[in-house]
Amino acid sequence: MNHEHDFHAQLVSWRHHLHQHPEVGFEEVQTSDYVADALTAMGLEVHRGIGGTGLVASLSIGDSAAVVGLRADMDALHIHESAPGREHASVTPGKMHACGHDGHMAMILGAAKLLTERRDFNGTVRFIFQPAEEHGCGAKAMIADGLFERFPVDAIYGAHNMPGLPAGSIATRSGGVMASEDNFVIRIKGQGTHAARPHMGIDPIVIGSEIVLALQTVISRNLDPSVPAVISCTEFITDGIRNAIPTNVVIKGDTRSYAPEVQAMLEKRMGEIAQGICQMHGATCEFEYTHEFAPTVNWEQCTPIAVAAAIHVVGAGKVNADIQPMMISEDFGAFLQVVPGNFVFIGNGEKTGEGGTPLHNAHYDFNDNVLTTGAHYFAEVARIALATQ
Repeated sequence: MNHEHDFHAQLVSWRHHLHQHPEVGFEEVQTSDYVADALTAMGLEVHRGIGGTGLVASLSIGDSAAVVGLRADMDALHIHESAPGREHASVTPGKMHACGHDGHMAMILGAAKLLTERRDFNGTVRFIFQPAEEHGCGAKAMIADGLFERFPVDAIYGAHNMPGLPAGSIATRSGGVMASEDNFVIRIKGQGTHAARPHMGIDPIVIGSEIVLALQTVISRNLDPSVPAVISCTEFITDGIRNAIPTNVVIKGDTRSYAPEVQAMLEKRMGEIAQGICQMHGATCEFEYTHEFAPTVNWEQCTPIAVAAAIHVVGAGKVNADIQPMMISEDFGAFLQVVPGNFVFIGNGEKTGEGGTPLHNAHYDFNDNVLTTGAHYFAEVARIALATQ
């Protein structure tokens, strides 16, 4: 019997079940039950209800006091899956694993299976399953619930599949690898009027349009060109009708950056621009700016461990140890503000239909061919990390 074939089949079985039964942030009750049952079947003691629906299982071998954490995210998205003929498609209308968290859970379960069977390390491995990653709430909830006081770790490691990277490749870097995400809302109140009598009102659409364009000057004129940041206006909402200029406009969007001082500058300048343009036109303005995701900043001492594990699993030719930082955000960044660690990308594939479909797309699916890569990577990074503590 081919052990690796059977191992892959088990990973696929876990992944397909989780894909079929998606649950969104802090609602992952069935997901948590399923993961806990799988871990319990391996002989692990599972601790539930951490930060809501999160859970932790620990495996200790030998006499070392070293502890490493391996983290998977659990939540799905409010997206209706469009996958005719996909046997493991979501059975819950309007919800699907469009970001691959089903695969991430299967990989950590696979690492737990490898480590419980081989027992070839010295120390403690904690398998951490986190809820509510998509909106940046789950990591903070687990931390606030005493995650690292109740289950201390010397370092924590995570991964995300990445469409567009070659299947089974692994990429990371020391320092900032993913950006923060801050959300903003600009509420403009003008004065509505008949569309044929614009001089009788204060047009918030014109004012809002000026603000959207002016916000782009913050990056191009207030920030050092060598420093990465993005401002994106993603919603423009009015209370108008076809023949009436509205009274109210709401502009929503987000910003991405890597440093607290850049976040502070963006908030200050955006507020000044919005307020100033509104005042110039005689409108009023409310500006809200909230911090949703911390930047994901890999610790310098942990990145060589991740790279060594990746090379051992997939070979040096499929490892990029200095990938270009991405402007996407990940809740894992909150963990790295508290404990050392590293985050890697595992290539999901480059071609559409073969792992290359973008994340958060109704046609997306995790590439089953990289499940064993992820499981072996996590098991190996745990072994190496424990050996170096």
